[in-house]
Parts: sequence; structure tokens; C-alpha cells
Amino acid sequence: MTRRILIADDEPNIVVSLEFLMKREGFEVATAIDGEATLAAIEKMKPDLVLLDVMLPKMNGFEVCQRIRANPQWSGVRVLMLTAKGRDTEVAKGLALGADAYVTKPFSTKDLVGQVRRLLGLE
Repeated sequence: MTRRILIADDEPNIVVSLEFLMKREGFEVATAIDGEATLAAIEKMKPDLVLLDVMLPKMNGFEVCQRIRANPQWSGVRVLMLTAKGRDTEVAKGLALGADAYVTKPFSTKDLVGQVRRLLGLE
């Protein structure tokens, strides 16, 4: 069964590179450019994992993560926060709100793929 990944980021260059990377790894990929679109895409796609930027328009990644965790139908969705905001307090906030992992930009693509595979139980 192909795993589904939703990339939620408003930076086109990051979206393109992440989409290429995840498709190359054999995942089905969808994208969203703001917080509201992310929640709509989760409802429609039922992804296995969301690569979630913190700095999103309309609703930030922390709020999106909180909404994901508040919805029992989405309890199986893994959330990997992927952001330039890497201070300890932000990492702690993301994890406290229910993120399964927190990766700061810039990141190693090899490490990111490893994290994704671990979260999906593929390693």
C-alpha cells in the first residue's frame, strides 16, 4: 500500500523539492500552501503523514497541529513539523501540541527521509 504524504508549506521552492524527494521515495504526495488548505486536504486525502511548516498563512502550523490532534478521525495521521523556527521553546511547543517529530530548516534530505520512514513504520 502506497503511503500518502501531505506537504504543507508556503515556499514554492521547498514544496517542489520536498514533493520530488517524497515521490522519489515512492510516496503519494499532495500539497497545501496555507493552514486552511492543509486541513481541507487532510479531510479529503487522509494522509499517513503531514510535513507541516510552522509559518503558514491563514492558520499557523501550531494551530493546524492542534486541530489535527483534536479530531479523533485523524488520530493515525503522523505530523512532522518542518520549520526554520528551531528554538527550544518552539520545538517544545510543537511536540506538546502533538507533533511526532520536529525538523529544522535547513535540513539534510537523507535525515528527513529517514525520519519520514521511521514515522511511517517503514524502518
